[in-house]
Amino acid sequence: MVESRKQWKTIKLLKTTAAFFEEKGVSEARLSAELLLAHVLKLERLQLYLQHDRPVFGSELELFRELCRKRLQAWPVQYLTGEQFFLGRRFAVDPRVLIPRPETELLVEYAVEALASAAAPSVLDVGTGSGCIAVSVALAIPDAEVTAVDVSSCALDVARQNARMHGVLDRIRFFQADMFSSRFVQSVSSRFDAVLSNPPYIPESEWDELQTEVRRYEPRLALTTAGGTECYNVLAGLGPLLLLPGGMLWLELHADAADEVCRILSREGFERISVFKDYSGHDRIAFGCRNAAHGTSGSEIY
Repeated sequence: MVESRKQWKTIKLLKTTAAFFEEKGVSEARLSAELLLAHVLKLERLQLYLQHDRPVFGSELELFRELCRKRLQAWPVQYLTGEQFFLGRRFAVDPRVLIPRPETELLVEYAVEALASAAAPSVLDVGTGSGCIAVSVALAIPDAEVTAVDVSSCALDVARQNARMHGVLDRIRFFQADMFSSRFVQSVSSRFDAVLSNPPYIPESEWDELQTEVRRYEPRLALTTAGGTECYNVLAGLGPLLLLPGGMLWLELHADAADEVCRILSREGFERISVFKDYSGHDRIAFGCRNAAHGTSGSEIY
């Protein structure tokens, strides 16, 4: 571990920590060291190299050492720094919410593109978590009417914090609701041009296969359901009650769930059903429309 009495310079401390993390098997060792040190020194990552001779002072070093100890215990870097970038913007995150992933950026990008010609579109984000989807849609479409719901009141606190930070708190309607409740539609009390969701989709049977840092620290409620498809069934089944004529449903997928989700959407009367791949070539986003009025550029399945 880093010596506390030694006078460290930024670049030497960074290299030493990265090598130590690598030796201990920490995932993304150098990136972890960069992000933690940049957070402590209140610098951007690039500035660590531009200010390579900057001394790291005692209080900074102690904080850095504490964060490194937690990283060795598999704490996600994002929870240690309290932030994650999503579509180029900072979002506050902590163990109350799932850490936003790049794959979810695709969900927002496809939906925003599809809504480009709509006037003041109404959008529902189910399972908003950190609020990254709802906030990003509100920022991308200034006249959008956005509603964001989550079963967790703690998650909603984080989502509101992010909406406030990005100046869209007054443009997003937040409230607590459970999609599995018989009162969900009544709680939402509106129909929408688009419903977006990155729901829990990991089957409980796969829990032990997840990364240690995910299992230990990220909210299980936001990750898993018994079989992995329960949320898809509910959201597709509620489509006629949640969506306006021509309304669109956008869902993030488990990498192996595309065929099953397409069958669910077809069974519930959706048309123009399409699947979009993520950056790794995995099926990741499913689309369905309440009628054939809206086309897409994905791989049309049904």
